[in-house]
Amino acid sequence: MMHTLLETDLRFGVIYTDATTGTADVGCVGEVVKHERLADDRFFIICKGQERFRVSKVVRTKPYLVAEVVWLEDRPSGNGEEDLEGLANEVEGHMKDVIRLSNRLNGKPEKDAGDLRRNLFPTPFSFFVGSTFEGAPREQQALLELEDTMVRLKREKETLRNTLNYLSAASAVKDVFPSSSSSS
Repeated sequence: MMHTLLETDLRFGVIYTDATTGTADVGCVGEVVKHERLADDRFFIICKGQERFRVSKVVRTKPYLVAEVVWLEDRPSGNGEEDLEGLANEVEGHMKDVIRLSNRLNGKPEKDAGDLRRNLFPTPFSFFVGSTFEGAPREQQALLELEDTMVRLKREKETLRNTLNYLSAASAVKDVFPSSSSSS
């Protein structure tokens, strides 16, 4: 597959699969932005996620999956009365709190996380937030499948709020029993 990618446009589809849920219908395009061929003909690659798609028809499965896809875009959010920018800013605030508490629990300096939105509009920011949920691939897949930025940001806000509750409890335990966390 890598040889084909290097000879074409460096773009390929990425789709989630696991033994429990099988192969998802929704994935995203990955573009190889940097690659290095290793001595054993394997590759070290750095990719950037791009547009989303839904598989409409599997064309072939060998030597790798090839499919026809329909491109996905977010539908307009809500009824226009809800503040998408405000929600994105709330999610950013929750992310900063998670980073701050995580650093504290891991003994790192509690420095400001800075501007996490980096001038991103709410939709691309919502995909960035989902990409940070690295240990939860099913949640990332569920977020990828949502076609409404408002719904995606609300779900991310709830996930971050739950994470904050967990980290706050862990921090309180660490404050009460400081030696138990350092004796591992």
